[in-house]
Amino acid sequence: MPARAHSNHERNGPAWLALLFLIFLTLSQVSLGLKLDLDDPDSIKAAAGQAAYDMIKYYDGNQTGRIPGNLPDPYYWWECGAMFGSLLDYFYYTGDDQYNELVTEGLLFQVGPSNDYMTPNQTKTTGNDDQGFWGMAVMSAAEQKFPDPPANKPQWLALAQAVFNTQALRWDTQFCGGGLRWQVFTFNTGYDYKNTISNGVFFNLAARLAKYTGNQTYADWAEKAWDWTADVGLMSPEYHFFDGAHTTLNCNDTNRQQWTYNAGVYMLGAANMYNFTKGSDKWRSRLDNIFNATAMFYSPTAANVMVEVACEPYGTCNTDNFSFKAYLARWMAATTKMAPYTSEMIMQKIRASAAAAALQCSGGASGTLCGIKWSDGAKYDGTTGVGQQMSALEIIQSLLVSRVSAPVTQDTGGTSKGDPSAGSGGTFDPTIPQDTIHQRDRVGAGLLTALVLVSGFGSAWWMIS
Repeated sequence: MPARAHSNHERNGPAWLALLFLIFLTLSQVSLGLKLDLDDPDSIKAAAGQAAYDMIKYYDGNQTGRIPGNLPDPYYWWECGAMFGSLLDYFYYTGDDQYNELVTEGLLFQVGPSNDYMTPNQTKTTGNDDQGFWGMAVMSAAEQKFPDPPANKPQWLALAQAVFNTQALRWDTQFCGGGLRWQVFTFNTGYDYKNTISNGVFFNLAARLAKYTGNQTYADWAEKAWDWTADVGLMSPEYHFFDGAHTTLNCNDTNRQQWTYNAGVYMLGAANMYNFTKGSDKWRSRLDNIFNATAMFYSPTAANVMVEVACEPYGTCNTDNFSFKAYLARWMAATTKMAPYTSEMIMQKIRASAAAAALQCSGGASGTLCGIKWSDGAKYDGTTGVGQQMSALEIIQSLLVSRVSAPVTQDTGGTSKGDPSAGSGGTFDPTIPQDTIHQRDRVGAGLLTALVLVSGFGSAWWMIS
């Protein structure tokens, strides 16, 4: 689908329109959708609890004979990691621990033989973005002080570091001057594509590891990933993030589709870099520009209500796309903790979108299943699924962000144990200056990188997965 141009001023709307829309939504919720009082924590927790309950009904990994950490068809493996991220947030915001055992079981079951979320049964679909969503989930577990696994199991921080390390080794300078490919393995369609979300996840994880550990080398990787995204043209001078480009054309064929989660993943990464650099003007400017550019993702008729503009207005969203607003909501809320000055402008968006999402959760026999067209209010759009529930859950529970403590670091109460060389077979530690690494380690890392860089020439038009 060709990219559509949206001007920011068309998507902002006047303040009075936002106020009227909020009043309308609040009055309408007497009989339709989830009951939600935007200023009552108990009401917010109840609405989030219903959305979480309706989401988890799609999960069968905790049933006899099923695989923990997997969703049934038509969902890809990555979305289960993303769903666990929402349930981690649910515990963080509400204190309701009823899903904690399920989340821990799934996160640990899928770590793979090297404890890096490279699971052999997912090789046909494993992208750097897929692996990265699991990495970001365990990063959140460390930051939010989610209960640590037993001592004989992989730990949250070490798992996040393992994902980062495996991806740092895949940084590909042979084509497009750097960046990560979409797919990990040469035999998968999409190996010849460098997509923004894979590189955004890597940037996000590097920035958060820098903040959590205090190690400058992670921050250096974050700077490198940011610079490459801008230099290769996946981010415009106006801070719009495009979908990706092909290595076969040296990334000169940018797909200009724009998705909410691409903006969100860079927003939270930039917020962590702003915090890590103690409020540097450079990262504040970048963060502000990302936020301002997200104006295109809000309805022109329902002020401050989030819309997946690439597909939602046309009824063309696929299973994956239905979940993308969840991640923008998640990362916007988290941004307010890393850059508190953003709170007022972000919460204006979250409040309007949460009120609209609660109204849209009016489907099914229960009258609580969530659609995706929040801007339609109580006119249920007829769609159901994990993505729709996750999106509603994240935007609603984000209303509680001001009531929870900031993410911890290893110096401010974090308890998760790390391993800087995790996931690399001991051959790569990004926190050690490269001139101190032994030659045999360089060879081991080089061999792994060379294997990943073998180019597959059978290309096909791809669909986001």
